[in-house]
Amino acid sequence: MKTIKGPALFLAQFAGDNAPFNSWDAITEWAADCGYKGVQVPSWDGRLIDISKAAESKVYCDEFIGKAAENGVRVTELSTHLQGQLVAVHPAYDTVFDGFSAPEVRGNPSLRQRWAVDQVIKALSASRNMGIGAHATFSGALAWPFIYPWPQRPAGLIDTAFDELAKRWKPILDHAEECGVDVCFEIHPGEDLHDGITYEMFLERTGNHARACMLYDPSHYVLQCLDYLENIDIYKDRIRMFHVKDAEFNPTGRQGVYSGYQPWLNRAGRFRSLGDGQVDFRAVFSKMAASDFDGWAVVEWECCLKDSETGAREGARFVADHIIHVTEKAFDDFADSGTDEDANRKLLGID
Repeated sequence: MKTIKGPALFLAQFAGDNAPFNSWDAITEWAADCGYKGVQVPSWDGRLIDISKAAESKVYCDEFIGKAAENGVRVTELSTHLQGQLVAVHPAYDTVFDGFSAPEVRGNPSLRQRWAVDQVIKALSASRNMGIGAHATFSGALAWPFIYPWPQRPAGLIDTAFDELAKRWKPILDHAEECGVDVCFEIHPGEDLHDGITYEMFLERTGNHARACMLYDPSHYVLQCLDYLENIDIYKDRIRMFHVKDAEFNPTGRQGVYSGYQPWLNRAGRFRSLGDGQVDFRAVFSKMAASDFDGWAVVEWECCLKDSETGAREGARFVADHIIHVTEKAFDDFADSGTDEDANRKLLGID
């Protein structure tokens, strides 16, 4: 068993144009003041990091992680959620996802896709330069518009989509292998990898690539009515990253999983600040400790009700209180009878 590292905070929801959220120095100092020991970095946010420099310069990376350490936090992982999304985009989403990319590639899906792949590869190289062994991302999606089987899907449609998805990610995964970095796909609605089955479909097509790993976030499973505890048992050997995020699912006679196009506040399934939702985090942290999870517990604040800074400060305390400092001895060692092999054979009646 291993003690989970943490608490850490994903900075994507906090980076902004106002202090202390508009610079690497200030935001890391703020995170430490909130009680965090680590931060997960959105690589697309130029206010915090220059991912091109980080990919090329060890000196830049040393200064980057050095400033964080000076302010009291470690860099836990880099994230390419937005760029990973653009590795595979169905045409139905071209316009809404265009804003995730650099201005010079917008309106050109082919160019945008190449830019996205280059961004993820740079982030993996940067992770290597920082001595980080795991990377957070999204898979993107080609088949998501066909998630519900009506109208009837043409034969082979999903196979073709997943074949193409694996084809696009295989060179990235191979680069990750060269860098010694696990690619942790956040299993998330809106991605082709949105549950265990779809992850396995992708994994098979990559030849069970050693670097095709998982980012575990129980909140997304609550909203799908998926068993988030059994999921740990099934995929513990592939789970390399952990987002600590809460959620609740309260179906009514009017709405359920699909929630009738309602905004987050009015949906049956909603994200909540830690401790305000329905996730059994005592069980989750117990499962993760028993499964030898060796990564960080990273708070991802998303809540339709609570203020973000309040949620961040409460989240640091919540994770700190839930981390299990694992025991190095059995609770009944005091009753050890001190038997040996000869005694064991005698107890079993073995001559």
